[in-house]
Amino acid sequence: MDFDEYQKETAKTAIYPKEREDEYLALGLASEAGEYAGRVKKTIRDKGGIIGESEREARKYELGDVMWYIARSADQLGYSLEEIAVANIEKLRERQRKGTINGSGDNR
Repeated sequence: MDFDEYQKETAKTAIYPKEREDEYLALGLASEAGEYAGRVKKTIRDKGGIIGESEREARKYELGDVMWYIARSADQLGYSLEEIAVANIEKLRERQRKGTINGSGDNR
């Protein structure tokens, strides 16, 4: 499955109030990213940073949830995931070319 196929499939499971779509998707994305971060924190605390197979699998599902919210957010804005990915790589290549990839701020 490619990104654009995936994005279309996410529409089939998008059940939320459309009048609050922007907020719902942003909060969902932050929540799922937080769940992933929480798993990383607990791996550090409880397992000395060693990622076992069950933890690896659990993180895969958390990343899938993050990806779902990214796909829905992109769709809401009228972008395909491919457009988002290409724009990001172009931005990073430009920062690398200018020697600002390690800097801070949006406009480097």
